[in-house]
Amino acid sequence: MKPEVYIYTDGACSGNPGVGGYGTILVFTDSNGIKHEKEFSEGYQYTTNNQMELMAVIVGFEALKQPCSVTVYSDSKYVVDAFNNNWIEGWIKKGWKTASKTPVKNVELWQRLLRVKENHDVKFIWVKGHAGHEYNERCDTLAVNAGKKDNLKTEIV
Repeated sequence: MKPEVYIYTDGACSGNPGVGGYGTILVFTDSNGIKHEKEFSEGYQYTTNNQMELMAVIVGFEALKQPCSVTVYSDSKYVVDAFNNNWIEGWIKKGWKTASKTPVKNVELWQRLLRVKENHDVKFIWVKGHAGHEYNERCDTLAVNAGKKDNLKTEIV
C-alpha cells in the first residue's frame, strides 16, 4: 500500500506577469499516527500566476521520495481542470495545442509536472481560494511572502 500524502498549493503574482511566488505544504501521517508537514516556497522576479500555480504542484511532487497516493488541493482551476476535465490529454494529442488550435502556455512546466507525477496515484481537488481553508490560506501566505523576499530567482527551472 502506497503512503498517503496531501499536497496543498497556491501561487501568487503581483502583476500578471510580475513578481510572484508559490507556496506548497506536504502533509503525511506516518504509521505511528504522527502527522508531518513540510513547507516549500520560492519567489521569482518575473512570472505569471499560472506558472506559480504549476510550480507549487511540481515542487510538492519533487519532494516525494517514493510512489505515493497523492491528493493535490489547489485553488487553481487552470491546474485542477487540466487533469479532472482531461484537457491535458487533448493538448498532448493535438501536439500541445488548445481546442482553439493555439499553443498551450507553459508547456515545459506541464511536461515537468507530468514527469514528476507519473509514479504516483493522483487525485486533484479544487478548493475555493481566500475562503478560510486552513492549508490554502497558509499556502497563499507562503506564496505572497516568497514574492516579497530579496534575491528573487530570475528563471523558473
